Amino acid sequence: MCKNDCSWNLTADRLLQPVLLFLLRLKPSHGYELIQRLAQLDLLEGEADPATVYRNLRRMEQEELVISSWEATGTGPARRRYAVTPKGDELLDAWMVAVRRQKEKLEKFIQLYENHLNSEKARGGENLLPEG
Repeated sequence: MCKNDCSWNLTADRLLQPVLLFLLRLKPSHGYELIQRLAQLDLLEGEADPATVYRNLRRMEQEELVISSWEATGTGPARRRYAVTPKGDELLDAWMVAVRRQKEKLEKFIQLYENHLNSEKARGGENLLPEG
């Protein structure tokens, strides 16, 4: 058992920006739709707080990563519709480079760990892995 916090969850705070940029690259959307699509993807640990999503969208608009426009609907109030900008596309591409690099490092760590376990097992080590 882990004495420290061994949770390596990719929290909503950490990955929200690139996931929002990706979703907007796929399809311009309003905030509520983005929140629903975030939940459907199940990429983040836990649910994204709507206030956090909207706060990030506003910040991303200030940084010119997304743009928004008011969209009037036939039955309800007008809603903001967000779309990714070329600057947002560039940042998403940079995020993907960083994520791929991190993935390679994690895969390397997993391989080193598994090789170590296998060598310990081959030497007759016992109780390397918990049973049950």
